Amino acid sequence: MTAPALEVANVSRRFGGVLAVDDVSFSIAEGGLSALIGPNGAGKTTLFNAITNLFPPTGGEARFFGQPLTGLDGHRVARLGLVRTFQTARVFPGMTVLENVLAGAHLHARAHPLAQMFRLPGARAEERGLRHKARALLELVGLDGFAETAATDLPMGAQKNLEVIRALMARPRMLLLDEPAAGLNDSETAELAALLTAIRDNGVTIMVVEHNMSLVMGIADQVIVLDAGKLVALGPPSFIQGDPRVIEAYVGLES
Repeated sequence: MTAPALEVANVSRRFGGVLAVDDVSFSIAEGGLSALIGPNGAGKTTLFNAITNLFPPTGGEARFFGQPLTGLDGHRVARLGLVRTFQTARVFPGMTVLENVLAGAHLHARAHPLAQMFRLPGARAEERGLRHKARALLELVGLDGFAETAATDLPMGAQKNLEVIRALMARPRMLLLDEPAAGLNDSETAELAALLTAIRDNGVTIMVVEHNMSLVMGIADQVIVLDAGKLVALGPPSFIQGDPRVIEAYVGLES
């Protein structure tokens, strides 16, 4: 048997006297698309931060394809292929949309910095390949016409899509996406659903924190529900929608 893509084992995260994540355990199979839901303040983003060691867990551990993530900084976690986005879109100011996408490839650039500095043939060939890939990803989300636009000039929804494709440039084995549909209208959300499904179908495991229940129930294989830092339910969307614990914790869950 192969190890799960992600295994969260008894993870807790305490901030002073507040237990924000309380002994949470679950696993995500390779190739799956899982959604993490719960009311505001349930601990969803804190759990993401604990998994990726932005704020390391105070108890338990996360394992990525069987490898413990304990003690690894964010850069090393990303090098393993576990790449995340954030609740608020983070684009690099002073850079174009295309440059922002290209920045996602920095972990895997092979050309030596001196070769890049002096524009040697190998470095130029690598840059052409990366630019081609970046432009293809921009076309995928309808941003190819904005390649030379300042990234900060994009509306928030477009910045969220930009962050997703920048993460793809890092060649992830798994993506952790924190509220990717925030700021999107209905048609943009439908496009996001198609994008996430296509990413999953191309072999990238996905875990998404999301408040848009129509999106979650339409694309997720597995739904993980937190309330007050505790895991209260876990299962396929059809099971989660009828679970009384979820209905109680997550008032307003759409059917």
